[in-house]
Amino acid sequence: MNSTTAPAPRLSNAWFVTTHWSVVLSAREKQSPASGAALETLCRTYWYPLYAYVRRQGHSPHDAQDLTQEFFARLLQKDYLQAAGRDKGRFRTFLIVALKRFLANEWDRARAQKRGGGQVLLSLDTETAEARYQTEPAADLSADRIFERRWALTLLDRAMTRLRDEFGAAGKAQDFEKLKPCLTADRGEIAYTEIARALGVNEPAARVAVHRLRKRFREVFREEIAHTVANPADIDDEVRYLVSVLAT
Repeated sequence: MNSTTAPAPRLSNAWFVTTHWSVVLSAREKQSPASGAALETLCRTYWYPLYAYVRRQGHSPHDAQDLTQEFFARLLQKDYLQAAGRDKGRFRTFLIVALKRFLANEWDRARAQKRGGGQVLLSLDTETAEARYQTEPAADLSADRIFERRWALTLLDRAMTRLRDEFGAAGKAQDFEKLKPCLTADRGEIAYTEIARALGVNEPAARVAVHRLRKRFREVFREEIAHTVANPADIDDEVRYLVSVLAT
């Protein structure tokens, strides 16, 4: 193994069936601790794109915080999952459709009840969310578009964090920081001579390190997307869709 390459963990057969949207769907008609835990994990991971959607709809920060919190309280407590089916498949699609229905039909009542009737079922860092929202692009992006972009960027952030952690666990955190710019650079723009100098290796070794990093990032990004689809056969389509969202 090249000295600049972190170990690359691979999926076990059980990986796809432990914390995924597929678990939630398969158990939606019965009480299941695994399903509940999977749903809560997914909600904690992907709540910010929904907060950004609510804000872009014109709600104040305070109302957006209350509405997002109440939406997840309803999602975790009630039978919203009965409306989800494997034919729909994607957690992204289920969430935004459910949120739109919630806002259209129940937001006045939600404001009155405030965060699940006073019981916060899912702790959300809403102060950080508003700070993030203030850095969003200008208002010419629709609420749906900002949701999709934030969803895709959340997946990218999670993949980046996992990759950073892998390098850190291998004692190569500094190598990751030096190689990281290569993940977003076009192949023809990668300065291998400079990278080799920064890593203290020859140029062929630098090229191998960059190739392995980019390959591992694609794998991890795909794995993160796999958490959000009901069927492994849907992963490639979702990858293509999210890449197209980021490209526009």
